[in-house]
Amino acid sequence: MRIKRSVNALKKRRAVLKSTKGYRGTKSKNYRVAKEAYMKSGQYAYVGRKLKKRDFRKLWIARINAACRLNDISYSQFMHGLKVANIDLNRKVLSEMAISDASAFTSLVEKAKSAIK
Repeated sequence: MRIKRSVNALKKRRAVLKSTKGYRGTKSKNYRVAKEAYMKSGQYAYVGRKLKKRDFRKLWIARINAACRLNDISYSQFMHGLKVANIDLNRKVLSEMAISDASAFTSLVEKAKSAIK
């Protein structure tokens, strides 16, 4: 006895067409084209998740650098000073500190400057 795929195939097609709803033109109507668009969108999403991490790191570094420049020190000198002073704070925390708590950031800059000299 052979197994017919009609129910499962229809479910599969419906799932793909449901997920491509809102895509332009044939990409949301025609299964064959929609499947390709669906697979490609998954690839873009995967790459995007990796790029997001890079983008945030760049943003944090830009914010820290701007706050450092206000305190007359370069970003690289500041990070080196923190490392020498054994202050282990990640860039996300430093960025948030630079924005919301400028006085604490200034004290960190002073500690970094003194550790270098």
